[in-house]
Amino acid sequence: MKSIEVIIEKSKEGGYGIYAPSVPGLVGFGLTENEAKESLQDSLESLLEEYEEKGANLPAYLGDGNIEFDYRYDFSAFFKSFPFFNVSEFARAVNINPSLMRKYKEGHAFASEKQKAMIQEKFDEIMNCIRAVQF
Repeated sequence: MKSIEVIIEKSKEGGYGIYAPSVPGLVGFGLTENEAKESLQDSLESLLEEYEEKGANLPAYLGDGNIEFDYRYDFSAFFKSFPFFNVSEFARAVNINPSLMRKYKEGHAFASEKQKAMIQEKFDEIMNCIRAVQF
């Protein structure tokens, strides 16, 4: 099974957009995250059918056509998908200026790869703490 990284973004028109940077034309849209994921799956099926109809070999980035998606969120989509996270408190927890995190959330600024890696590391630490919680 081939894993393809896809990015989930908050759409400017409302809803969600999903795209695969490594696969030209592989995109999905929807009012909800699930609708966008279904649209992405439909897009993949259409792409695979197109190759089959042409009798063409699949490009290496599609492997044998057995695809699994590795979902990644931009900050806007993350806070839209998980609204119970308070942006300012999340920023403090991952050692980011709350004002800057709000800019990331609104799409007015974009984190560097280094900044995203640092946020991801802190987020993973938070999730490990949450996994230990029992009620």
